[in-house]
Amino acid sequence: MASATATIDQQEEATMNKQNAGAEGFYATGLDTLTRRIQQDIDAKRIPGAVMLIARGGEVAYEKALGLQDPAQGTPMSLDTIFRIYSMTKPIVSVGTMMLVEQGRLLLSDPISTYMPEFTRMQVGVERLSADGTHALGLEPARRDITVQDLLRHTSGLTYGIFGDSLVKAEYRKAGIGNPRWSSDEFVKAISQLPLLYQPGTVWEYSNATDVLGILLERVSGMTLDRFLAQNILEPLGMRDTGFWVEESQHHRIAEAYPVDPMTGVEVRMNQPRRRPNFLSGGGGMMSTVHDYLRFAQMLANGGELDGVRILSRAMVRLMTNDHLSELPGAKAGQNYLPGPGYGFGLGVAVRTASGMAIMPGSVGDYTWSGLAGTYFWIDPQENLLAIFMMQAPEQRTYYRQLFRNLVYAALN
Repeated sequence: MASATATIDQQEEATMNKQNAGAEGFYATGLDTLTRRIQQDIDAKRIPGAVMLIARGGEVAYEKALGLQDPAQGTPMSLDTIFRIYSMTKPIVSVGTMMLVEQGRLLLSDPISTYMPEFTRMQVGVERLSADGTHALGLEPARRDITVQDLLRHTSGLTYGIFGDSLVKAEYRKAGIGNPRWSSDEFVKAISQLPLLYQPGTVWEYSNATDVLGILLERVSGMTLDRFLAQNILEPLGMRDTGFWVEESQHHRIAEAYPVDPMTGVEVRMNQPRRRPNFLSGGGGMMSTVHDYLRFAQMLANGGELDGVRILSRAMVRLMTNDHLSELPGAKAGQNYLPGPGYGFGLGVAVRTASGMAIMPGSVGDYTWSGLAGTYFWIDPQENLLAIFMMQAPEQRTYYRQLFRNLVYAALN
């Protein structure tokens, strides 16, 4: 009898799925599972809340705002909530760079020292074992200049003071790289005096490269980074809530994290978005909403155009979203290759190169990036799909990237 009942239930579910698999190509039961699963973790106070959006064929198939925008105030999450997107700033700055390439104002092969002479004659750090058994940092000349392409694909030899440890990373921490009080010129002066972690053009290393790229955009364009991006990308695309800070009248829309992560017990620290920062971080300084980022992502998915506004040519989008590491034999041999198995890296985004290997479903050619505080997006051209996940829970970011992607593809018809 139980078996017969189960069969009836399965038939009813299959019928409901068939009835609810609309033009967007998702099963209603699958999307309901996504909602219920994320809500479970919100109810368990693992994360304060989240905003999720899925689009297919240029149409929004699903969008939800769940939980709390600000757990301290009890403010409910909304589709208009403004998030710190951290490294999801990088694809925006990368698009800005490619616009200058299209205008003939930059070449990908240009040495960055052409525009920033501070990066002339760089040195590479080499760890050597001393006679007393300790490691010491030696230096050797860079064998070639850092290029614009190196900045875009993270093969510049620059690094961060986080994501692993080394004597070079320790020098970054000692120098205070990332100090928000610095000017752009002070940032360039400080980082260019530090040794590179790898020879330029050899190894993928997540780094301050896109911060340097943002300053390069300022020097080439003669505009501040916020103004350049607003004039060339944000305003043309109608991204009204995206920028490097949030005006006072909109402070009530800013998402916040739990002060202490409930799963790890780690104190949560995030940047301050309520006033204009002195240093505009092209690598991680922007704020945005799910609908604003949808417009940026849909522009890329459309081959560089949205609503009659062309930002980039189809050729440039293809160049950005193809792997630029395949002919560099040691590119993935660094301390921490963040794109992971099955992925290469293009110009500002990770690019899937294999059907298998990756720990998440997807398609060869899908491209993606994420942000430190828990934001994430990807575009799958084969499925005509894009998805965006936004939360403010830095300690939980890796788990929810995988969970969200699994549930999205599980709902796909």
